[in-house]
Order: sequence, then structure tokens, then C-alpha cells
Amino acid sequence: MTVTIGRRELLAALGGAAVAWPLAARAQRSDIEGKFAVLPPDHDNDIKFYLDAGRIVTGPEALGRIQTEADLVLWLSGNQFFAMDELIGAFRKEHPMKIGLLTLPPGLLRAAIQRGGWTYSGKDYPGTADVYASVNLGDLKQLKASGFMETYAIYMHNELQIMVAKGNPKKIAGIDDLARADVRTTMPNPVNEGIMQFYARKVLERHGIWQTISGGKECASCQTTERNWFAAVHHRETVQRLRENKTDAGIVWKTEVAEALRQDAQVEGVELPLEDSLRDEVGYAIGAVSNGQHRANADKYLAFLRTPVAQQAYAKFGFVNASADELQLKPIP
Repeated sequence: MTVTIGRRELLAALGGAAVAWPLAARAQRSDIEGKFAVLPPDHDNDIKFYLDAGRIVTGPEALGRIQTEADLVLWLSGNQFFAMDELIGAFRKEHPMKIGLLTLPPGLLRAAIQRGGWTYSGKDYPGTADVYASVNLGDLKQLKASGFMETYAIYMHNELQIMVAKGNPKKIAGIDDLARADVRTTMPNPVNEGIMQFYARKVLERHGIWQTISGGKECASCQTTERNWFAAVHHRETVQRLRENKTDAGIVWKTEVAEALRQDAQVEGVELPLEDSLRDEVGYAIGAVSNGQHRANADKYLAFLRTPVAQQAYAKFGFVNASADELQLKPIP
């Protein structure tokens, strides 16, 4: 439990002897403020609390209730958000329980685990996850190094595509076209989005256009050049920017294109060759958080992911199933 002491309360505790705000107290206060990972505003739908009888609450209410009421807390890489209602519904048929879910960039989730909670809309929410998932084992290795994880499994796969407006008006055929002077791009940010950190950047660098796209900047919610925007939190912002004619193309997961089409978005996906789609490299990694409060339920969820029911639920949304060997828990190397 985190307790924040205000100036008035601290002065009272000192018996009113201090007239000025002491330097030591300032230092203590600054250690408290900014302690947690900051969740950007307007992401209520990325925070869900699944209650009894199918009821779901979102946003600050969900974040406030999850740590005290949930039987299981899942912090999962955000690009699977559209599959989670079905997956959690299937899990709860076998294991009825209240579940907290955050679907955000894995780097942001990892930071919250390491810092012990969130700051959202100016309020602190201390706590951690029972289960954490990223789009790459690298994030889990960082958690192992700081003592927060021990074992992992690969539970599904994905691949990169380029999302463009319906009809592909700029006739974008591949990665090199993203550097054309007449093409505006929206890209996942390299600060906390695993798709860029582990995959897309590597492809852009191999094609020699990373500097053209990034303008030498590593930032989120920023205009890096006249023609490129790095997304704030989710690369699924590309859909909205295409709709608003603010962009012409962006690298996304193949499943993001499929979800946009299910929502009748006027977009399409440009298929990439194997060396650019990285379909043989992308592996989603998951494991139990060592200081989670519900280890037995975390183990039940990880076991559920190994079942045909769970794998079929993900496959329905375009994800590629993991093999039986990949789904077995192993020590994080």
C-alpha cells in the first residue's frame, strides 16, 4: 500500500515547528510523486474489470477495483485487445472468477511492474499483475533480471503488414515505398511498443530507411519528420489517422488489419515477403509475475492457453497458433 503525505499533514506531524517546506520533505515528496508508470489519458477501454454475470467496468473505476477485488490480473500486450472478451469468456466458463485486464504496449506494462503501479488521470494506483505478456521474450528477460519473472511460454505468433487506405491509392508495394516523398506514415513508437522495438525497426534499418522515418528521434506521440508520426500508445491509431486523411501507410500487425476490416474500416493490408513480415520470428511470450497476488489462478490461466479452446479463440482473430512445445513453460534464459 502506498501512502502519499501532503504538505499540511507533514507540517502537522512536525508539530508546526517548521514554517517553510523543509528540503528533506521536498526530497521525500519528489520520491513519491512520479514513482509509478504513467498511463496516458483517454485509454479507459484498455482497462477492463470482468465482474460476475458478464458485467464489465472500464477506466479508473476498473483500475481502482482490480487490485482489491480481482481474482486474477492480466497485463497483456495491447495488440490482442480485440480477442480478449472471447478468450476471457472461454476461460471463465472453466474457472469462474473476477479478472482485471490491461491491454497496453508491453514496454509500458513492464515499467509498471518494475515501478509497482500506475498513475492515471493524476491519481496513483499501486499494484502489479499476476500474468504479463509481451510480443518478444526480450521484455521478459528484463523482468527476470530485476527479479520479477522466472518462467515463460510462447503462446502465439503474428506477422507484419503495411496498412493502407482501401484501394491503396499511393500504390505502396513494400517497405521501401514508406520512404517516398509523397507517402505520409504513421508508425508504432520506439519507446514502448514492442512491434517497433523488436521487429519493425529492424526491418526499416535493413532497408536503410530508419533515419528517413524517425528523423533521428525516439519518442511517442510526436512528428519526427514532415511525413512521419510516431503513435502515442497504440499502433492501431493508424486506422484513425487513415480515416482522417492524416497518413497514407503504417506498419502494423496482420491481425490489426483483420480487426479493422471486421469494424468496416476502409483499409487494406499490403502483404510483405518473409524477410520483412518476420512471420518466422514473431513470438508472443507470457509468464507469471513473481510478486503477483494470485499465483494459483495465474497458473490456471497459463495452463488454459495450452488448450485447443484458447488456441482456437486466438486463431479466430488471425493469430497463428503456437506449437505444443512452445506452449510449455520453461526457464527464462
